[in-house]
Amino acid sequence: MSDSLGHLVDWFRHSSPFIHAHRGRTFVVSVGGEALTEGTAAGLVHDLALLSGLGIRVVLVPGARPQIEARLNQQGATIRYVNGLRVTDADALACVRDAVGSVRLELEGLFSMGLANSPMAGLRLQVASGNFVTARPLGIRDGVDYLQTGEVRRIDTTAIRQRLDDGAVVLLSPLGVSPTGEQFNLYAEDVAVAAARGLRADKLLFLHEGEGLVDAQGEAIGELTVEQARDWLEPGKTADSPVIAQLARAVAACRGGVARVHLLPRALDGAILGELFSRDGVGTLVTPRAFERLRPAGVEDISGILALIAPLEADGTLVRRTRERLETEISEFTVMEREGTVVACAALHPIPDTDAAEVACLVVHPDYRGGQRGRQLLRRLEDDARAAGRERLFVLTTRTAHWFQEQGFAPAPVDALPAGRQAFYNLGRGSRVLIKPIG
Repeated sequence: MSDSLGHLVDWFRHSSPFIHAHRGRTFVVSVGGEALTEGTAAGLVHDLALLSGLGIRVVLVPGARPQIEARLNQQGATIRYVNGLRVTDADALACVRDAVGSVRLELEGLFSMGLANSPMAGLRLQVASGNFVTARPLGIRDGVDYLQTGEVRRIDTTAIRQRLDDGAVVLLSPLGVSPTGEQFNLYAEDVAVAAARGLRADKLLFLHEGEGLVDAQGEAIGELTVEQARDWLEPGKTADSPVIAQLARAVAACRGGVARVHLLPRALDGAILGELFSRDGVGTLVTPRAFERLRPAGVEDISGILALIAPLEADGTLVRRTRERLETEISEFTVMEREGTVVACAALHPIPDTDAAEVACLVVHPDYRGGQRGRQLLRRLEDDARAAGRERLFVLTTRTAHWFQEQGFAPAPVDALPAGRQAFYNLGRGSRVLIKPIG
């Protein structure tokens, strides 16, 4: 098998759990008008068509900022900004209508082309657009009349779901109409948030301009909880940028019931596919709570635990455990789950009639050893042991003694083990004994 084919097969196999998990889900995608002006729209439409073909219900909310600005320049008109908000007069609104209409028609054309020699060959997707967005005027604020600039009043979720049920990609424009028939210029990103909240979408994806979020060391930030995201939004803490603006909207979406919001660099070709069909993604995920979670293991986790510990059993780091043994001990295991995959595990074995418990089988998947997952697992076991009235933990290890010493364990002789555990000590392995008081 060639390297390229092997890579493809490996990727496809690893993406299959995500394909199954995403089928039937509703995703709202927000993208700026730059995708059409910089020639990346065809790739985006190909990827969205693939999502639809995989059974994902897609709602697309395109912006039109560069198209609007081009028409304003041609007409010698402007949109004035006051306190960071647009003031849309009648001349500007005419440019907005023209630009939004052209973006909609261009996207509908791309979805309908079925280009030969492309991923869209022979495919013609139905695109549904219409009066799904009801708007209201922003009104007068601090003495400023924002004229035809509006905000979302209501999303017709019933009509949108009907179109999605028919297999269509739904297209929402940043132009809304009030119950009195007036048209208002809306922020496309706010329409996307309102749609995701109203539809209780499973995901909201923002394709932002510029670079993504990085930490102090320049490393990309893969995940933020809402509370962590709030720190990024403190005034003066970070420079104003497109991704920061989208981060604020991501927080609002999560608080409105959207489970996951993804911030992806629009300029990265295939960003949506890379984010949705790989374990770690390519952007920043914002969630109401931690993306990874620690929880008690169940019988459904046995296969995942066996796959996790098999390499360490093969090289002698761990004693072999059969599936039958795991089934009897599974209630003593804690696992760390990420996107339905067990990425770390550990066991806490209480020793009857003693104040001690053994930490065993603490394993973190090789791809996830750069963080603090081992420490998190150990802290959870310590908390569980204290809650059960245990006053000390011990561990037997052949290769990780230094790591456990860094966590507060101290070397001890074999005869320091509880008598019942000493009887099963394997002299042939020569494991080191380490003990930590937790009382």
